[in-house]
Amino acid sequence: MSELSINPGIEIRDSERELQRFRWRLVLLGGFVLLLFGLLFLRFFYLQVVQHGHYSTLAEANRISVLPVAPHRGVIFDRNGVLLAHNYSAYTLEITPTRAGDLETTIDELATIVEITPRDRRRFRKLLEESKRFESLPIRTRLSDEEIARFAVHRYRFPGVEAKARLFRQYPQGEIFSHVVGHIGRINQREVEQLEKSGRLANYRGSDYIGKTGLEQSYEAALHGTTGIEEVEVDSGGRAVRVLSRTPPVPGNNLVLNLDAQLQEIAYQAFGNRRGALVAIDPRNGGVLALVSKPGFDPNLFVDGIDPQSWSELNGSPDKPLLNRAAAGTYPPGSTFKPFMALAALFYGKRAPQQIISDPGFFMFGGHRFRDGRPVPLGAVDMHRSIVVSSDVYYYTLANELGIDPIAKFMALFGFGSRTGIDIAGESAGVLPSTEWKLRRLKQKWYAGETISVGIGQGYNSYTPLQLASATATLANDGVMYRPHIVNYVENIRSGEKTPVEPNPLRDLTLKPEHLKVVKDAMVGVNKEGTSARVFADAPYVAAGKTGTAQVIAIKQGEKYVESRVAERHRDHSLFIAYAPADNPTIALAVIAENSGFGARAAAPIARQVLDYHILGKLPAKPAVTD
Repeated sequence: MSELSINPGIEIRDSERELQRFRWRLVLLGGFVLLLFGLLFLRFFYLQVVQHGHYSTLAEANRISVLPVAPHRGVIFDRNGVLLAHNYSAYTLEITPTRAGDLETTIDELATIVEITPRDRRRFRKLLEESKRFESLPIRTRLSDEEIARFAVHRYRFPGVEAKARLFRQYPQGEIFSHVVGHIGRINQREVEQLEKSGRLANYRGSDYIGKTGLEQSYEAALHGTTGIEEVEVDSGGRAVRVLSRTPPVPGNNLVLNLDAQLQEIAYQAFGNRRGALVAIDPRNGGVLALVSKPGFDPNLFVDGIDPQSWSELNGSPDKPLLNRAAAGTYPPGSTFKPFMALAALFYGKRAPQQIISDPGFFMFGGHRFRDGRPVPLGAVDMHRSIVVSSDVYYYTLANELGIDPIAKFMALFGFGSRTGIDIAGESAGVLPSTEWKLRRLKQKWYAGETISVGIGQGYNSYTPLQLASATATLANDGVMYRPHIVNYVENIRSGEKTPVEPNPLRDLTLKPEHLKVVKDAMVGVNKEGTSARVFADAPYVAAGKTGTAQVIAIKQGEKYVESRVAERHRDHSLFIAYAPADNPTIALAVIAENSGFGARAAAPIARQVLDYHILGKLPAKPAVTD
């Protein structure tokens, strides 16, 4: 075979073809790279040119922090300028749970630097359960300067823990005004939802507290103020460098009350160790001069969040210190109902003032013997004497003659069985019995025998001391009724403008003057010659009044009530209504001393001390009830 012959196993490459293929690949790769650079350019163009404004704003936002500035809460004064609620500045040690790591370890280590009591720990845990975990929660409040300095040295060890300057609410009068002034507390989730629904949530940015009870709650909008805004330049670590602009907050308005702090304290102390309530009203305009519920509680416990142990003690106490007895407690009015029953008799023409009925010491109806509380029958009794000596039989017979529905219709005119509209929340309506009420509430028909006890303020009758005081004020004011109101005026502390809470006459009952005179003269007789004559024997002024005793538990027919054999909390309540001076009343009041027996024993002496101070400026030497 020739040397020039071709070996079939050797592949002859097409160099030109491969070169062409390489060139195409290079072009495609270059085009792809150019496309990527084009896309990148377009993206840069979009970000740098098209979206320049947006990202410039974001960058500025990272540099500038907009902070809410909480307003100063308005202050509350009594009528004479006595402070009832005010603010003060102090430092608080706060933990943000999401930034603090292990909370128990953090708190234990903090306790080596500042004092943290078991109560502080319990309160913190309660707040933690009620709050969102990103919120800053106080572990210690009201730190001293020395404690702040010690924490500042060790600040680096505690991420999520800060010392903040806060405004704190204080109630210097403590429990005496606890149910009237009320208290503030930390805003909970339900309140956040309510604020959002009402469109007020933005005004609570930066605010941790809101009114919970009393005037703090009902006048929240006036007391809170308007939140301000502060623009602060911050560094990369989030620390403030300088303030760029500031819209100052608008402080809340002040409240000036009709209440007299000294009168309130005298009334509160007059009860001694007894439970009860007192409401005093100026009958000329409805201004509430005193509203006492005994026992009360320390409202300062609630400001920072009450700890579970203190809450359990208050909530579980058999004395019910959290109950506002004056506005929410309901009681049978007992014989304090009788002057209004006498007016009803005159109004309907069922009895003439001089008409005599025989009081044998009992009244028989349907085979049931309704006894009189007195051991001796009174004999012949007219309307004047029936009130002065408090004849039960007179009003048993009167109730039977009137019937339940006419009684209910007349008593409703005086506000019995309905809320007065006083400017604090939580008021009870009470029970004004009628055939319609019983059918609606109990699904039962009314029996004539049930009307008899209603005549002496027993049976289904159940009213608040506030209702009783308002009715007494209406009687003292010749049938002109005003809405009871605690606040006298709202004061704008910036402009000094005072917005009065105008007296609001609800209605004029248009009672006949001669009818009013009969009842009013009899009520004066109660304090001069009747059931409370001993209590007012040396009074240098003339006061009208009426004692009352209300049963707590029913006594079986034929049995005699013996106080010493009855458990203390089942004993009769002591009641008293009064107004003075009798010829030109400036105060009308109602008192109930729970489980304290006859009205002249406890309630009337309490009223006497209140009237002595209001009219004479006389301070009592000791409580009216000492047993």
